[in-house]
Amino acid sequence: MEQRVRVSEVRLGGVGVRVVRPEVVPGRVVLRDDGHWLSMYVDRDGAECLTGLWALAARSARSLVHLPIRGNSAPGGVAGEGEPVALDLVLAHHSLQFRASSWKGVRARLGPGRLQKAAAPVGDFPDVGEIDYERRYHRAYRDHLGFDIAAHTLFVVGSATAFREHGTVLRGLVDEAPSYGRRYPGDRHYCVELTSGLWSRPRTRRNVPGSLHIEYCDSWND
Repeated sequence: MEQRVRVSEVRLGGVGVRVVRPEVVPGRVVLRDDGHWLSMYVDRDGAECLTGLWALAARSARSLVHLPIRGNSAPGGVAGEGEPVALDLVLAHHSLQFRASSWKGVRARLGPGRLQKAAAPVGDFPDVGEIDYERRYHRAYRDHLGFDIAAHTLFVVGSATAFREHGTVLRGLVDEAPSYGRRYPGDRHYCVELTSGLWSRPRTRRNVPGSLHIEYCDSWND
């Protein structure tokens, strides 16, 4: 998969930051903080964009991969507890040691960026049978994803291995979700779940919901 992206080079506090975002942001991809969990909704275009950016993030250890979607509207009929907070998404390697608290300043300096093509091969994601899920519960395991929130943005942070292996789950939003309702007419709900750290932790150390629920929606009812 190849995407056209905008690349911005920003300096903040004497440190250079490279930010990559899609040239065209799909209108039907939404991310919200619903209080007890994080909720995301995508249609087919949104799923393809998200999966492509995820594949790009797995290879882009020196870049922040940014999906600016907090202005998008959620599908009709979607409810949340209290007043859900709309969020953007940033994918980052933990080796960057980027502080989420710096994001507001970086975002303000992005500008239009320069257009270029970027390879985002979803073939980098391993097949389910190639992933050793048991090792995720070993004390020495370090390839979990981590969640943080700053400036109305969810940061998903991890290693290349973490992005590749969790990308296998996301790939179902593109490969299986569009035909799921036809194959199972009585059950049109297709979703995937990503967690921060171990699945048993409802919130992170920074009090961010530890679960991200991503639902495929083929009807938006705008």
